[in-house]
Amino acid sequence: MGIALVTGGSRGIGRATALQLAQEGYTVAVNFHHNIRAATEVVNTIVAAGGKAFTLRADISDETQVVAMFDAIDRENEPLVALVNNAGILFEQSTIEHLSAERINRVLSTNVTGYFLCCREAVKRMSHKHGGHGGAIVNVSSAASRLGAPGGIY
Repeated sequence: MGIALVTGGSRGIGRATALQLAQEGYTVAVNFHHNIRAATEVVNTIVAAGGKAFTLRADISDETQVVAMFDAIDRENEPLVALVNNAGILFEQSTIEHLSAERINRVLSTNVTGYFLCCREAVKRMSHKHGGHGGAIVNVSSAASRLGAPGGIY
């Protein structure tokens, strides 16, 4: 079937997505940044159920790490056929006057730039234009991106 990469695949929505993709027959690449224990638990759950999965540590806000993550997928015996951009960061809610440029840039580099970097690398592998066989990209977001969050800015 092929490899499905789930960024932020070790917890929450990413974990649930990874487990569902494994049930559907994909080999799941579980990306994580910090929590190797949670990522390993997801992989162990998939393998125990008869599926295939592996972990990939990478900070998606870092272009070098994103490229290395996709290079690692290239070394697998199956093609990349799906990307679920799920990784994201939040901070404790804050009013605008307490935001720093560092905080804003950190959120944007993960939640926006990181998604584009992962899409770019996935397209290089899945697109017919680049010799791929097609695939799917799903970008996960929050309702807060449309509705805002009362009492705070992320």
